[in-house]
Amino acid sequence: MNPDFTGKWKANIENSRLLGPAPKELLITISHSEPDLRVNMAITTVDQNTRYIDFQARTTGESATNSVLDAAWRSRLRWMGSELLIESWANQSEHELHFCDYWTLSSDRRVLTMEHRNDDLHGQITVLDRVDVDC
Repeated sequence: MNPDFTGKWKANIENSRLLGPAPKELLITISHSEPDLRVNMAITTVDQNTRYIDFQARTTGESATNSVLDAAWRSRLRWMGSELLIESWANQSEHELHFCDYWTLSSDRRVLTMEHRNDDLHGQITVLDRVDVDC
């Protein structure tokens, strides 16, 4: 049985390894009812600007296109054992980008880890703590 990522999450900036400037806060709300996944992110920078990202796709391996940061991102989601791989391609600021974001959920369902492997953000790991009470 695959993990259910549904919940409200807050990035633990201190325990994460982020490439580039760290945000002041990263909040994520995930709605996951297999095979549908919807992600709403609020990224607040240190100068108090907040950007919102809304992303949805299916974990069945078919391609989905979302508008992310004013660019079209094509993504494909698929299970790799108990990890969810979100692979995305985008042309952002005239750069071709490729991302392989692996999601894992701790056994107690309190920590979500998003790890980039072999992509343009290789080595970035975002650790998120559950902030909703029901899990």
